[in-house]
Amino acid sequence: MKRDEEKDEERDEKRDERRRQERPPEEGGATASSDDGDAPSGPGGTPPAREPGRPPRIPLPRASVEDSGLPLPPAEPAGPGPLTLEHPVLKSLLGAWALAACSAEETAAVEEHLGDCGACADEARRLREAVGLLQRPESLDLDPGLRTRVLDGCLNRRPPRIPVPVWAASYDAETARLDALLQDFGDAEWHAPVRLRWFRGEGATSRRTTVAGVIAHLLAVDGLVALALGLDDPLAPFTTGDRPGGNGEANETNETNEADETHKGHGRDGATGSGGTVDTPARRTESFWAGSHFPPTRSVRGPWREQTHALVRTVSFTGGGPGTMPVSYGGFELPLRDAMLDRAFECWVHAEDIAEAVDYPYAPPAARHLHGMIDLAARMLPETLAARRRAGLATPSRTRHLVTAGRPGRSLRLEIEGSGGGEWLIPLDSPGAVGSADHEVAHVALDDVEFCRLAAGHVSPEEAAAGQLGDREAIRDVLFAAASLSRM
Repeated sequence: MKRDEEKDEERDEKRDERRRQERPPEEGGATASSDDGDAPSGPGGTPPAREPGRPPRIPLPRASVEDSGLPLPPAEPAGPGPLTLEHPVLKSLLGAWALAACSAEETAAVEEHLGDCGACADEARRLREAVGLLQRPESLDLDPGLRTRVLDGCLNRRPPRIPVPVWAASYDAETARLDALLQDFGDAEWHAPVRLRWFRGEGATSRRTTVAGVIAHLLAVDGLVALALGLDDPLAPFTTGDRPGGNGEANETNETNEADETHKGHGRDGATGSGGTVDTPARRTESFWAGSHFPPTRSVRGPWREQTHALVRTVSFTGGGPGTMPVSYGGFELPLRDAMLDRAFECWVHAEDIAEAVDYPYAPPAARHLHGMIDLAARMLPETLAARRRAGLATPSRTRHLVTAGRPGRSLRLEIEGSGGGEWLIPLDSPGAVGSADHEVAHVALDDVEFCRLAAGHVSPEEAAAGQLGDREAIRDVLFAAASLSRM
């Protein structure tokens, strides 16, 4: 064993000697420590002398090329240029390019090719647009204006053979919007509680139902227009006379019937008919609800939707001529063109009721449709004022005086602000009088949507945010008359 160790040491010494001989000596004879970082120091703590031929353990600092005065080394050759690919290969890369999945060289080659090849540029644009559609948007709901844009685009290319009359366009639009809201409702949404609200006499009232019950209400009241046009009445299987309410809603039925009696001869709920019963919107709705064996469900959407389409189709086939055809609401009548505006207004109001019940946003109608609804309400105010005055609900005025029909009289300027707004002069003393700026005694300013909610009974006259100037009694009478336009 000792001989083997001596042989190993001898072999190591020969190897070290051979390495020392192969290494060139350092310039200047500088000394450094040994390769081993843990080598012992020399006598007195000084580092041992470096053996000849051994490099220093710590390299000396290198001089900069700029300080040496020597010429700079040649620059490294540039990388390879853009890829040179054939047209079929570049075309096959368009999909990956649209998805940003190409390498930098492939992207440069494709984009250089797109500047020269029109066919590939068109294809690349289409692929980029398709990639944009694959990305999940912030909301999965359709844009509410999509239907209008699509219809406008279609009509610009080819006008309809049978156009919808202008005065029926708002009904067509509002029923379509409500139908789109109902499209994805589940059973829970159809049975969500809704409270119908309106104004009666001097205060607000309400009626409890469900989302399905609201659609049944719209179906029943739209049937008044269907009857005027000679279409089938959706209440044909039910009795339109007085019946107690059913399906858990009997506790409020008598209240609604009493409301009809209170509105006899004024407002929008009219008076009794020749047979002692009134086919008013409220009574038709109660008959529909009471005649159902079960509470209304999602199945009511189909008949309501078919009826809305039938109404729009029928008025379109008849053209603009029958716009003056009377539509009876029981105690009063409206021309067909105004009845369609009235039904559009109520469809929007109840769509907001439904959207509120299911906690879903719902936008107001288009500006031109909103303006038409406000105009109808403004035109109905003089008659409603007269009806409230006959019922003793209007404030007696010492300055009131009757004028001949067609003559100017005391007037209130109703200013509606917003995209659907405008100005109307409301005659105060007689429904046959003409509004006159020379006889203006008061001025009221309201937001367009706020005024519509006042007319729907969703905002009380006292809470209406109005700018008021002039005769306070006249202003109060007009605001209460606007609220009295509402009904169930």
